[in-house]
Amino acid sequence: MTLYQAFFEAIESLAGNKLRSALTILGIVIGVGAVIAMLSIGRGAEASITGSIQGIGTNLLFVFPGGDETVRNPQPLTLADADAIAEPFAAPSVAEVAPLLQGSAEVTFGGASTNTQLSGVTPNYAVMRNYTVTEGEFINEGHLLGRSSVVILGPDVAEALFGRTEAVVGETVRVEGQPFRVIGVLEAKGGGGFGPSEDDQILVPLSTAQARLIRRSTTDRVDMMMVSAISAESVATAQDEISAILRNRHHTEIGLDDFTIGTQQEFLDVFSSITGVLTIFLGGIAGISLLVGGIGIMNIMLVSVTERTREIGLRKALGARRADILIQFLTESSVLSLIGGIIGIILGWAISVLVGQIAAASGTVFVPVIGGDAVVLATVFSAAVGLFFGIYPANRAARLEPVEALRHE
Repeated sequence: MTLYQAFFEAIESLAGNKLRSALTILGIVIGVGAVIAMLSIGRGAEASITGSIQGIGTNLLFVFPGGDETVRNPQPLTLADADAIAEPFAAPSVAEVAPLLQGSAEVTFGGASTNTQLSGVTPNYAVMRNYTVTEGEFINEGHLLGRSSVVILGPDVAEALFGRTEAVVGETVRVEGQPFRVIGVLEAKGGGGFGPSEDDQILVPLSTAQARLIRRSTTDRVDMMMVSAISAESVATAQDEISAILRNRHHTEIGLDDFTIGTQQEFLDVFSSITGVLTIFLGGIAGISLLVGGIGIMNIMLVSVTERTREIGLRKALGARRADILIQFLTESSVLSLIGGIIGIILGWAISVLVGQIAAASGTVFVPVIGGDAVVLATVFSAAVGLFFGIYPANRAARLEPVEALRHE
């Protein structure tokens, strides 16, 4: 028996039990569709997160308070530390420094209110975070020196308070009960699916936040500092310069730092590792569906062997070899998995597109990535499942004795 003949006989046999074959194929369809959808969603999540991090810039460093737990009397980060790092002679590899205060606040306008993230920032924060305003202006040195009661709204905050993101500059809102004049609205960046949304925040001058909104143990204390190196190649050198300056100012020894410096690449590697594990985990869970579908194929093929015992005996009596029977039943199981695999690919693609559309409609920048390798992997795996779970029923059919098979009722 040739493979060509075996294929058409398999189609004819499966067509004789349409409903049973369809239900068996459904298991493979769900498995393959789930594998492709989960892998594409996982990769889309990875691309979204890493894209957001890379969008900030590859030459950024983040300085946080806290380091080695054995350090006695750890010192907080201060504005004086930021000024020392910004000194070009002390740190020639550093381009700019942006100290930052962070907290939360209730913002109200008329009868509307919202709780949002609050950040006290300096003028160069906009450049370092690639922020632009759709209307108005960003915080400038005058606002910083005068401790001005001005605020920049994220688009989500503007929408919550005014029902719009345009023509809100000049309005007065209350931040923690204190009046602030709106001077700008940030451009929408999306997000929020994998962390705090950059659209749901407000920015005020750092000096204003220190004096009136965010209280810390000392007046010049900051929560973190963003530092930009003069180039991506200078990040390591800038990190060493910052460490040396802070160790000297905080009087700590090498290896006993009371601060932590993270680079953009480090964060990118961590998130890539996390999302990579997540993708594998999702794919593994979806792969279980394929195994369940394979068990369904084996079950239906065993039933088919039992039902067609007399047919198998007749074929053997007419000269069919053991290999012919084996090929016949393996072909049937492979056809089941192949059809299921093709339909599953279409289903997985449709689910991925639907998830992408839902994400876009909700304002989240998230596009599932349907890779060719995922399609090939799911197809090969489904075919392997069909062959693997078809071997036992096919071998059982091939070993039937013609006389016993013909006498079977």
